[in-house]
Amino acid sequence: QVQLVESEGGLVQAGGSLRLSCAASGSRFPINVMGWDRQAPGKERELVASIIRGGSANYADSVKGRFTIARDGAKNTVYLQMNSLTPEETAVYYCQITADYGMKYWGRGTLVTVSS
Repeated sequence: QVQLVESEGGLVQAGGSLRLSCAASGSRFPINVMGWDRQAPGKERELVASIIRGGSANYADSVKGRFTIARDGAKNTVYLQMNSLTPEETAVYYCQITADYGMKYWGRGTLVTVSS
């Protein structure tokens, strides 16, 4: 059974930083993509960032230059460093992985609250 264990989110002031981590376990197949989605209140879930096994990363335009995604392949862990956060980025952040054969999994989500 695949498990994605996300770190606690938290409350941060606007302009502040927060680092999320997510450790994946239990996948029978190699994990190709690891990343983060988020869903703000009243909005659709959106991709924030993702990183493939080779290390190439993809970011939503809104976070480019402020967020950095990194991956520890040996630990099957993905990190999201978020800087210069804005109140509009208050959301539940979900870790997600895609393994071979297109098997996709999501974590339970962790709440990040950015105060103004």
